[in-house]
Amino acid sequence: MTDFGAIDALLAGARKEVPLPSAEERRTLREELNLSRAQLAQALGVSPSTVGGWESGRDPSGEVREKYAYFLEGARTKLAAGAAEEASAEDPSLPESADSQGDAPADAGQTQDGGDDDVDVLAAPQPCVLCGEPARHQVAGFPQHLDPAECGSAAPVEANESAEGAEPAEKTEAAQPQSERGVRVVPVGRRLQTADSPDLIGTAVASALAEHSGDVESATDALVKRAIPDAMALLDHSRMGGRYDVVAHPWMPDVLRKQSSRGADQIWEARPKWSRSELPAGKHEITALDVNGAYLSALKTHLPLGQLEHSSGNHHDRRRAGIHLITPPDWEHDAYLPNPIGSRDEPGPLWVTESTLRLLLRISGPKYGLCDPPEIHESWTSGATEGLLEKFRIALKDARDRAIADNDDVTLEYVKAMYSKFVSTMGESNYNRELYRTDWMHLIRSQAFANLWWKAHRAYDEGLMVVRAMGTDELHVIGDWRAVFAEGRGVTEVKVKDVYTVGAG
Repeated sequence: MTDFGAIDALLAGARKEVPLPSAEERRTLREELNLSRAQLAQALGVSPSTVGGWESGRDPSGEVREKYAYFLEGARTKLAAGAAEEASAEDPSLPESADSQGDAPADAGQTQDGGDDDVDVLAAPQPCVLCGEPARHQVAGFPQHLDPAECGSAAPVEANESAEGAEPAEKTEAAQPQSERGVRVVPVGRRLQTADSPDLIGTAVASALAEHSGDVESATDALVKRAIPDAMALLDHSRMGGRYDVVAHPWMPDVLRKQSSRGADQIWEARPKWSRSELPAGKHEITALDVNGAYLSALKTHLPLGQLEHSSGNHHDRRRAGIHLITPPDWEHDAYLPNPIGSRDEPGPLWVTESTLRLLLRISGPKYGLCDPPEIHESWTSGATEGLLEKFRIALKDARDRAIADNDDVTLEYVKAMYSKFVSTMGESNYNRELYRTDWMHLIRSQAFANLWWKAHRAYDEGLMVVRAMGTDELHVIGDWRAVFAEGRGVTEVKVKDVYTVGAG
């Protein structure tokens, strides 16, 4: 028999999704109230990138959709009430009330001098970057007191005044007001940053070790499990004050969509799986080299910022990036160098990424002349920059370098999980809902393959015999490789994976 009670319960719980305004209106409502994405994200329990995705056209679902709809309806009501009050004011010369100004809270993304700094309320007090005392807010990502009276960064006037008739005491750095002190900086990659910039990675590792009573294995497991949300938090932090707005959940063309639930999309990443078919007579010692941090280095690549737009014709705009349908050139050097298009059996046109196209265009140019230029049939591209993830990459690289120097395996595994999972889950994945950029995933992977190809070419150009190239990080060579590559664990270095012998002496 049919369980009518279960059906009644199902009908009682069923309801239509709450309607939402257009993406443009969502952003307008928030901005009209002078609220930052970070503030709204904190109230809804999501990340700023997620809010950005909703304001770009992606819709939330479930309970968070109802919360978001509640905020938007409340924002509409508040703005409408403020507009009505202004319109009905009898004496326009009177100062506006708090309600007519939108009743924005004191910490709603504005400083006292009218600036636009993002101000967030911290869940727990953190040391102020100016005085070190507990602060309940953060400004542009840094814990800080909003009220100068609460901040101990400036010493009392009396402490800097000498007794009557005495020589003035020389001000020490500790006694000087913050405004008179120099800004302490430390080197981070090629740039400098303030010495008090928060170390999100170090803080997370210390917290995990404390939580697991110093158990390295348990702390590492816990950090690896949270690598995706922590990587996204680090990305959000590195993007503060960024020059470009990024569309986190854009519409994607069909070629970037999986053909089935377990299938793949139509993008060819040019993964190498090449072995030299013949070696000279004799016995040869082969060294298998391991390229360090392949995906970490590949974060530096040309990435499209916005939604991809279609174009056709055999033309490449270096100011844009995306995916391209090309007919690749013939490759006549397979006897000693891998094909830059990867190991492909079928001839004819195929969809490749910007990373692969730029590699082909470069080696077909007058400097190398290794092949003909590829023929471009159509493209999906957007305005792009090569440095979009550079701060994110440098933060991970510096943490990795420090971990290697300190023999800190916990941080090393944590950082590796952060960048590898960041790349692997930004496509059609259920594990990362803050960033849906399948195009980025393919681009970064292809850049890692292109970087390996360039190492193979450098080895060949410097007189080594290249005998194998595999995946993102494996290169087998014959000869004095240490004269060509630096040995070590850094991202610009290589280490030995294996040494073996082939042939007869």
